[in-house]
Amino acid sequence: MILVSVMYPGGPNATFDEAYYLGTHIPLVKERWTSMGLGEVRLVKGRNTPDGSLPLYPVMALLTFRSLQDFQEASKAHGAEIFADIPKFTNVQPVLQVNEPLG
Repeated sequence: MILVSVMYPGGPNATFDEAYYLGTHIPLVKERWTSMGLGEVRLVKGRNTPDGSLPLYPVMALLTFRSLQDFQEASKAHGAEIFADIPKFTNVQPVLQVNEPLG
């Protein structure tokens, strides 16, 4: 199993349409990728850092896939469509990181 972190950076000029993200983008991701190995989709909203400052990544999606190969194949098949949807809800580029279990 792998965990793909999709992290949306914050900043003074960053915009994010949460209603579109939750109502349109995430359903699109699930529709395209569930049959291709996508398991759990966990969405988190950053509130602040321990010192009270704004979070570096106000929104993160944590996507589990059965394997790196499944993620790569899903991305190849539908990545262009999914990434083309991003400007419809934010003006920032997400940072992606592929993670695997430790230990």
